[in-house]
Amino acid sequence: MKKYIIAAAFVIATGAVINTSLQSCTTLATSDLGLSVIKRLLLNGIDKGVNIYSNREAFLQNNMVDKALPKQLREINSMLEKVAPSLVAKEREYIADAAVYTVNISKPILVNAVNSLNAQDVTRIIQGEKGTATLILKEKTSQQLIAAITPKVEEQLNQYGITRSINTALSGSNLLNGLLGGSKTTVNSGGLSQLASEQLVNGLFNIIEDYEVQNSRSLLGPLGK
Repeated sequence: MKKYIIAAAFVIATGAVINTSLQSCTTLATSDLGLSVIKRLLLNGIDKGVNIYSNREAFLQNNMVDKALPKQLREINSMLEKVAPSLVAKEREYIADAAVYTVNISKPILVNAVNSLNAQDVTRIIQGEKGTATLILKEKTSQQLIAAITPKVEEQLNQYGITRSINTALSGSNLLNGLLGGSKTTVNSGGLSQLASEQLVNGLFNIIEDYEVQNSRSLLGPLGK
């Protein structure tokens, strides 16, 4: 990244005004101040996602969650639309309940990852495209998040009997062959929970990334972003 001299005054989350001058953007970005600003950006994005996931109706209305729907689950829903469209709506509602049920598991994992960011991560964020901060967070936590929430998601879905309902609706169909790790005519409960967990995790990252992109210029501009 091209180094240049900047003079800027900007406000971080504490409300304190920090004046900077005669520093290169690289030096500033990788300083404790730069790291603090980037952490605050991500933590704000996490808070936004947590607020949405904690509210069932907000979750159901959020299109970034819908965009995170895995291909296999989307295919199953397409099958269900033909034979039991009301079941698709119920499935979405049950996954929304699972989001509320698991969000307090996800948040500490994300916050810990943000607090572990280092100067190398910050340099990559400053030199990268918008959304790089979320990408790094995703690389650090995605698999851990899925592993942590899948048992709870399965517990929630089994409570509602959604897997059994799907299998009943699609009984006798050979359209499920190869999906979810089940047989030709049955959905595997663990597979459904895995896909629902992937949607929850990826939807959360979509929200965090959107927050980062929307606020990147105002918060990271003084760092040369």
